[in-house]
Amino acid sequence: MRRLPALLAALLALIAPALALAEPADIDAAARGVVRVVIIGEDNGELLPISHGTGFAVAADRVVTNAHVVRDALRDGELRIGIIPSGGGEAVYGQALAVSARNDLALIRITGDLRLPPLALAGGAPPDSGEVTSVGYPMNVDRAQGLDFNDIFRSQPPVKSRGFISGARPSRQFDTILHTAPIARGSSGGPLLDPCGRVVGVNSFGADSDGGDAEFFFAVSNREMVPFLRANDVEPRVNSSACRSMADLDAAERERLQREQMTARADLAQRFEAQREKRERALLEAEQGVMTEREDRLFLSIVLLLIAFGLGQWAMALWRKDEEERDETRLRMVGGAAAAIVLAALAAYLTRPGLDEIDRRVAAVMQAGEDDPEEAGMSASGDLALTCTLVPERSRVTSAQVEDIEFDWTADGCVNSRTQYGYSGGIWSRVFVPNSEDAVSVNSFDPDRRIFRTERYLLSRKAMNEAREARGKYEAPQCGVEGAASRLGDMQAEVLGKLPQQANERLVYECISK
Repeated sequence: MRRLPALLAALLALIAPALALAEPADIDAAARGVVRVVIIGEDNGELLPISHGTGFAVAADRVVTNAHVVRDALRDGELRIGIIPSGGGEAVYGQALAVSARNDLALIRITGDLRLPPLALAGGAPPDSGEVTSVGYPMNVDRAQGLDFNDIFRSQPPVKSRGFISGARPSRQFDTILHTAPIARGSSGGPLLDPCGRVVGVNSFGADSDGGDAEFFFAVSNREMVPFLRANDVEPRVNSSACRSMADLDAAERERLQREQMTARADLAQRFEAQREKRERALLEAEQGVMTEREDRLFLSIVLLLIAFGLGQWAMALWRKDEEERDETRLRMVGGAAAAIVLAALAAYLTRPGLDEIDRRVAAVMQAGEDDPEEAGMSASGDLALTCTLVPERSRVTSAQVEDIEFDWTADGCVNSRTQYGYSGGIWSRVFVPNSEDAVSVNSFDPDRRIFRTERYLLSRKAMNEAREARGKYEAPQCGVEGAASRLGDMQAEVLGKLPQQANERLVYECISK
């Protein structure tokens, strides 16, 4: 009978509308910052694990866990706190900075040479129902695997278990989240994650079930954790954006592209119709103009010939007179005028516009419209000075810090006068593989549409080392070097081949001129 409430809760969760499903890549990315917290004693110089729980990074050198996980170390000064990372690497010691027994929270500072990727916290109140994942190191799993004491000091991946939020309930004077994602002894202090891998609470305890396994579990909510962290000089990464899967984002992007294509086709059809009407008007005007000019020139030629004929008749009459009566001067003047007018008539006829002038005039009218930069689509080319702002509805942000970007672009792919972008497959891009963060960023820019995009891959330590090894094989060319863009596009191919097919985060920015 004790399983009936859990079955009912699961059924209600399944039929609840619009529930997001956890993305394994996001849960794995969050698990990189989860650690095993071990209370260590010493016996004749040999280190012994006294107890252990789970913790997770809220800063590179700060770990949150439950107060009851480190209680023994606080009571006995000879006991120490050990931090064992999940993604490989040596165990280090930690120091308790703050402990709040009231809400079962503790903050630990890592004292050794270990830096962890901080987990992001989900902003706002968690939903009354929705999928969640517990991440931690339950002891019953260790026992089932036959692990001994020494195995606890080895780096191992944490256990992940899925369930659903069953409600937000105050418990023992602090705010908790009731859920069904199984935890056990050793899971205490581990994160409770939403489908995007963001922390919604710190797993603390399970509901008593008459000696059997608990069916419901409690996590200290972020409404308790965030003030606790800020009171101890830790500003957590809080992300309040809606949790959407990459598949949903891709589907929305495809719909947006389809709408843009339909709009573009409609605009193209409208432009074509406008061009057709413009050509018809230009053709009609050119035909009328050319035919009128041809008729005018022909009429002028005829009139000039008639005048020349009259002058010729006059000249003939003057020439037929007797030599004594003939006025030679007048004869020459009249004859010359007649000849000149004949030549003018001939010139007017020969220089009349031909029918091919119609085509030239139409072409000139059509070319005048194409010279308009906006109509010809030329306004987006060349050097650009831009401010880029995130478009939330086109982005998926789980842990990245988001702010506006000042983006100066040159036609040869140089950004902010110092960073060369590569060109390959019609795309401008630059791959960044930092040594200080376990995340690879692939930035791309479309200068025609003025869209800047960042794809972030949150990788395991092994995958990150492979990406760094591939990146170390080439040196990115400087801005201004001839052929730098195409060479860099080829150089980046090996790093891109090391990345998963799907990124964890996508940040899309729209850019406008400064």
